[in-house]
Amino acid sequence: MVAALLHPRLADCRRLFLRNYEVYVNIGVHDYEKRAEQRVIINVELFIPFACSTPLEDKLREVVDYDIMRSTVAKRVAQGHIHLQETLCDDVANAMLEHPFVRAVSVSTEKPDAYPDCDAVGVEVFRFKED
Repeated sequence: MVAALLHPRLADCRRLFLRNYEVYVNIGVHDYEKRAEQRVIINVELFIPFACSTPLEDKLREVVDYDIMRSTVAKRVAQGHIHLQETLCDDVANAMLEHPFVRAVSVSTEKPDAYPDCDAVGVEVFRFKED
């Protein structure tokens, strides 16, 4: 995903982020995963053009509020069981791209407790808003 950050369409953007948001999610395809919530770490990055995010009056109304990232994740998680991390990433990314000022988004999810012999398993998606 680092290469995506060098894309020319992002040269005039600032990056907003939500890092390591820990939530408990009903997620998984296996029977044992459907019996209890699992800890999932979510990261979201929004790419917003400077023209839409440079405050002149130091007012929140002049920028994209960070709360949108956290509330969007919480809203999706609250909708019920999700089978795949890919679905969760795609749903959050699509919701973020609905914001009029978001040009691109990156979303990653990690299940840190899935295996005892690794830090985490996860998924990451990067998308541009269609022109």
